[in-house]
Amino acid sequence: MRRRLLSSTLVVAAIAVLLLGVPLGLVVTRLIDDEAVQQLRAQATLLLSQVEYARIEDRPIDPEELQRQYPNRYVQIFIRNSPTVIVGTEPPPDRQMTEETHSESGVYVRISRDRAQVERNIRGWLMLIVALAGLALAVAVSLAVVQSRRLTLPLQDLARMAERLGSGEARPSRHRYGVPELDGVAEVLDRSATRLAELLSREREFATDASHQLRTPLTGLTMRLEEIVAAAGQPAIVREEGEAAIVQAERLTAVIDELLAAARRQRHAQAEAISLDEVLRQQITEWEPAFRRSRRTLHLDGARGLRALVSKGGLSQVVSTLLENSLEHGDGPVTITTGNGDRSVVIEVADQGQGIPEHLRARVFDRNVSGAGGTGLGLTLARALTASDGGRLELVRPRPAVFALFLRPADENARHRVVSGPA
Repeated sequence: MRRRLLSSTLVVAAIAVLLLGVPLGLVVTRLIDDEAVQQLRAQATLLLSQVEYARIEDRPIDPEELQRQYPNRYVQIFIRNSPTVIVGTEPPPDRQMTEETHSESGVYVRISRDRAQVERNIRGWLMLIVALAGLALAVAVSLAVVQSRRLTLPLQDLARMAERLGSGEARPSRHRYGVPELDGVAEVLDRSATRLAELLSREREFATDASHQLRTPLTGLTMRLEEIVAAAGQPAIVREEGEAAIVQAERLTAVIDELLAAARRQRHAQAEAISLDEVLRQQITEWEPAFRRSRRTLHLDGARGLRALVSKGGLSQVVSTLLENSLEHGDGPVTITTGNGDRSVVIEVADQGQGIPEHLRARVFDRNVSGAGGTGLGLTLARALTASDGGRLELVRPRPAVFALFLRPADENARHRVVSGPA
């Protein structure tokens, strides 16, 4: 797209320059040539009047004075019954511009000049027009480059947002670009991401609640059927029907267990050994402008080269939720610290704000619980995503707030180099 935009802009600018520059060049050439002819004609008329005046005063014509008055001109004066007066050097016939005039008293004057000087003047103006045309093309290309970057970079960003949505990383980016059409697309993608996140959350809740709600009555039913069978005594029919009911209840329990196990396997199958550095750097790159606008800083400290078994989209969404939470409710610099524990890879997100109020400390991960007018879904979804990957999300310190992610290590025997400093 960028190449097509540049080429089309260059073609349009070139056509505009040709349509304006070529006629302008022809007009300038004609004007300079006409001006030279008019100047030469005026000089011939003036020379004739001077000669007539000298004859009236009975004064001889001074060639030296004429040379000073008409430099770079070839002057010829023909007077009846008088010798011809010639001043200057005659230019070559192929480059000669000549004007002549006469009077009724028998005076005839001819004045000529070299066309080379006029042509140099024309070339100078034409070079100026060409230079201005080149400058116009350069400005057009520069504006096209700026405009193409303004259009293509947001489109690439929107493509990445759509790809994240397709991979299951349902979180709004809140990026805006200053172009109404592109901002409209970004807003639609953000709304879709929000609805998708809520839909996934409701599905997870439904699956969890359904499993618990079904497991409890099925267990009770199995126990009651076992009591019926035990209390039936001799009647074979009662025993047979009771045992059949027990088999059906156990089969239903097994089906539920199998479905839940398949769901867990499907979720864990998405988890893979990924580099935490890549995910964290991507999140810092994405969130650093927002922190900079709030006059706050974002740092990455701790161990490098850590790898964990987690889904990339889920981890990105969890870290993004924690950073957004620190941006909205925290204060001061935010530090992301990575470390390698005994059984887990740990990611801590800490800020220097007032932290979690005491009355919310025990319920900070509960649904619809928020201390600052939020939806109360962010931390709940983040903990659910972490748990689905086999990890944990905990509040390790309320004031200032420090949240920690405990993830499954990809290689517990790896040795890592510890570095510190801003990302």
